[in-house]
Amino acid sequence: MKLLNTEIKNNVLKSMLQILERERKTIITANKKDLEAFQREDQALYDRLIVNDKKVDEMIAAVKAVMLQDDPVGREITNRTLPNKLNIVNTTAPFGTILIIYESRPDVTIEAAVLAFKANNKILLKGGKEALNSNLVLEKLWHEALQENGLSKDWIKLLHLKREETQEFLKNPTEPLDLIVPRGGERLINFVKTHATCAVLISGRGNNFLYISEHADWGKAVNVIINAKTHKISGCNALDKVLIDKNLPQYDTKVKMLQEKLEQHNVEVVVDQKIATILTDKEVIANEEVWYEEFLALKIVIGQVDSLDEAIETINKYSGKHSASIITEDKTEALNFMHNVDSAAVYHNASTRFTDGGQMGVGAELAISTDKLHHRGPLGLNQLVTNKYYIYGDGQVRV
Repeated sequence: MKLLNTEIKNNVLKSMLQILERERKTIITANKKDLEAFQREDQALYDRLIVNDKKVDEMIAAVKAVMLQDDPVGREITNRTLPNKLNIVNTTAPFGTILIIYESRPDVTIEAAVLAFKANNKILLKGGKEALNSNLVLEKLWHEALQENGLSKDWIKLLHLKREETQEFLKNPTEPLDLIVPRGGERLINFVKTHATCAVLISGRGNNFLYISEHADWGKAVNVIINAKTHKISGCNALDKVLIDKNLPQYDTKVKMLQEKLEQHNVEVVVDQKIATILTDKEVIANEEVWYEEFLALKIVIGQVDSLDEAIETINKYSGKHSASIITEDKTEALNFMHNVDSAAVYHNASTRFTDGGQMGVGAELAISTDKLHHRGPLGLNQLVTNKYYIYGDGQVRV
């Protein structure tokens, strides 16, 4: 797709703001069809599917926020003139065509498209069948905004492909494809990595850990854990595992207090063999696979560690490399943890629920990347560009 000037892109987004407000009831009505057809066997997936007035407000806010952000395309990164008088300028440039594959959440159809478009990328949206009615309406609204401003509908396109067709499309794309972002669980990510023939940027699973140090403020620890676990169980930044240092003062009493507090919030507590000697009536981890699992439910594992080093080793082995937190009043210990835990976001005395574009000041996000190339963390507007070198000469040849 050709390069568009900032004014044209922003005019499309202004149109979209008006259209979303005008068609609020249409969007919610379409979403009700999806909700009625959903079997609710997966509560987290159902929660992500819901579009109500608040969710439409959030869609509108996301479009407005991106419209107000500076255009990320064509920014000068470096500019140097060599002794041979060649002027070499490195600038930001669009990826080209981005495919995002996602489950349930219709708001991704707004957030992913607005970010990709403002960064001058064409975007292909492969939403889940459970959100089909919602996504069809949202695609139609995007097309109205584009055509209202003299642009092709091809900038933002919903793909209607079954699993086998998606697999074939990944192997043999029928149009140029520059980047794929799978936004979902382990099965989806592995499916895309197995079949894709272009770059894949992984939006990883959660399975987030929190370590309570022997130097922790117990009140902070409990408050952070309750928030991280119960605030939104369907979030990929929700908490799944708590590791408690055995040297924590009043260790047995505090373990029991934590169990009671979690169960007051209807959280199912599962324990390792060591914690089981204190919480004798709790289910013990059946096998090692549980340590790798992202629950997306009111369920949590509590385990014991002997030291900070053991906590770091455990987190790096089992976590989804998304978010991890340490609760401690020792700043040196906190930095040690944050330097050595291999996660996209590491926290000191705070909830993992803040790993979110809006909460981290990035704005709307395409996903949370757990990859190390080309970016890690929230994929906001400024992360949806690559770079390009412009070399200006006057007849120079290499000798």
